[in-house]
Amino acid sequence: MKDGEKLNFIRENFRWGFKNYTTEFSMLVIFIVFFAIMSFAAAPYFSRVNNILNVISQIAVTAIIAIGQTYVIITAGIDLSVGSILALSGMLGGMTLFYQQNIFVAMAVAILTAAAAGLFNGLLVGVAKIPAFIVTLGTMGIASSLTYVISNGNSYAQFPKVYSALGNDALFGVPYYLILVILLFVIGSFVLVKTKLGRMLYAIGSNEEAVRLSGVNVKLYIVLPYVITGFLTGIAAIVNSSRLMAVDPTMGKDLQMDTLAAVVIGGTSLAGGRGSLFGTAIGVLLIGFLRNSLNLLGVNPFWQGTAVGGVIIVAVLAERLRTLRQER
Repeated sequence: MKDGEKLNFIRENFRWGFKNYTTEFSMLVIFIVFFAIMSFAAAPYFSRVNNILNVISQIAVTAIIAIGQTYVIITAGIDLSVGSILALSGMLGGMTLFYQQNIFVAMAVAILTAAAAGLFNGLLVGVAKIPAFIVTLGTMGIASSLTYVISNGNSYAQFPKVYSALGNDALFGVPYYLILVILLFVIGSFVLVKTKLGRMLYAIGSNEEAVRLSGVNVKLYIVLPYVITGFLTGIAAIVNSSRLMAVDPTMGKDLQMDTLAAVVIGGTSLAGGRGSLFGTAIGVLLIGFLRNSLNLLGVNPFWQGTAVGGVIIVAVLAERLRTLRQER
């Protein structure tokens, strides 16, 4: 291939990427500008390596769950129960670890509990055809209540020291949890782009009835994203308890808002049929560093929810305007 042909190839691919991922690239630019501004506004602390690593450690749990949330929203669904499921699965896993001192059994309990909750959501949404908002809102209340019932409102700690490895140790200076997050995003992106499951999720989100008429088992492909989200929530619960070396009934607070914000900000349409994990990753970073910058600037913590909620509304409005412009 000649130099001129290579240049044209690169140019055409860039145009294709920008056309199909306009929102994602726009949010990437916004994040870069935001990071640059905050590096001056909250200098010298914001851009320090220790602060960046601290933010990354805080958003790791959100990032893992946001992968599954992206899958769900691409199908035009929603999962409001992820925070409560994390608390319930984390508490059951933590209590198992506290009493049995068996790491593998505790991890299995956490993951299976969260996956079962995801399956429960998926069956009600995909098979019983109950709106996802109602189902996951109900599951959120049930899981939150059960967490307090089984723990009697108590926290649990005194776990085996080796359990802290995932949340606190590193490989060649890179934290294990960060390696896990990157690996999950790579696998998740591959599934969305290169597999039948990914194609079906996009198709169902775009036109569920057309997919059903083509003979596809739509119910299965609606259930699967909720199971995957539950499975990832169980993994996130393990990372969280490993990092803190404790479990508490309040774990998972605001996670549903943060994951939804990250996914929507990243360009995934709430109407379904469009989205990418590249955009979700940008959304997770933006939400994490937004909260961090508010803390560094001394903004009252009670205003943080307002800031995140405002960002969600702006992102949804921008997506709506973009859709209307395309329809014209």
